[in-house]
Amino acid sequence: MNKVVFLDAETMDLSSLDTRALDNLDANVTLYQQTQNADVAERIRIADALLVNKVVLKAKDLQQAKKLRYIGVTATGMNNIDIDYCQQAGITVQNVEGYGTDSVAQHTLTLALNLATNFVAYQQDVRNQAWSASSHFCLLNHPVVELAGKHAVIVGHGELGKRVEALFKAMGMKVSIAARPGKKDDPRPSLASLLTHADVVSLHCPLTEDTDKLINADTLSLMQPTAFLINTARGGLIDEQALYHALKHNKIGGAGLDVLSVEPPPADHVLLKESLPNLLVTPHNAWVGNGARQKLLDTALAHLATFLGK
Repeated sequence: MNKVVFLDAETMDLSSLDTRALDNLDANVTLYQQTQNADVAERIRIADALLVNKVVLKAKDLQQAKKLRYIGVTATGMNNIDIDYCQQAGITVQNVEGYGTDSVAQHTLTLALNLATNFVAYQQDVRNQAWSASSHFCLLNHPVVELAGKHAVIVGHGELGKRVEALFKAMGMKVSIAARPGKKDDPRPSLASLLTHADVVSLHCPLTEDTDKLINADTLSLMQPTAFLINTARGGLIDEQALYHALKHNKIGGAGLDVLSVEPPPADHVLLKESLPNLLVTPHNAWVGNGARQKLLDTALAHLATFLGK
């Protein structure tokens, strides 16, 4: 019987999902809640197939897995896997796309709305009894922006980018789609040309050589001092030191991030070491809606079952 190893099952919180498809898989399945880099080679050594989310699979470890024929990625991004080696070794790598569209789009909108309404600051005021001490019925001490009529720029126009576009338009926003970074024959306007008029910039593109630190000191300098930056894609899309400087000195209006370049981040991460009132950071959980994770698990297992049945 085929041996399947799931290296980081805790990323799925399987106890909250319907796992009958996993139980019914025609294979001997071993679940590891998490796997450290030093343990990868030994845990995959006799596996025929792997399931993995974020564990890094390097060529030196994959070379030890002589029987390995398949890697199922319980995510969309595959930058944690040495794809070149897998191609050379004849190992199929299969990701899952589109599973978190609703969940991530909802989270994107949540970040934008929280920035626009200064939601966190007002909530803190209430907890600190500033409302109770107010001389009149409401608090007005933080600015609120109406997104209707504002200009949103989206980078990355796949299924997710299109869903976010629809949500922004439903709120009455004007939406522009930036040309794909590095694609010179893309007829759409460049990101640089759009930034000067953008009120919200939302990133939904993969992390590649062309998009690494796409948002940097130069691009941030083009943005309006009232503009919001949203990133629910990959942390590496942003030069975090440059973003810290822009936020600290109010060069942009604010940022809402669900991803950082290192995850989990160190306690002294440049964007976490102090409280910035114009920064919202969530712990890479835009994708974790139960519906999204169920669809992800079911799709990943269906892909795996099809491969094993060949």
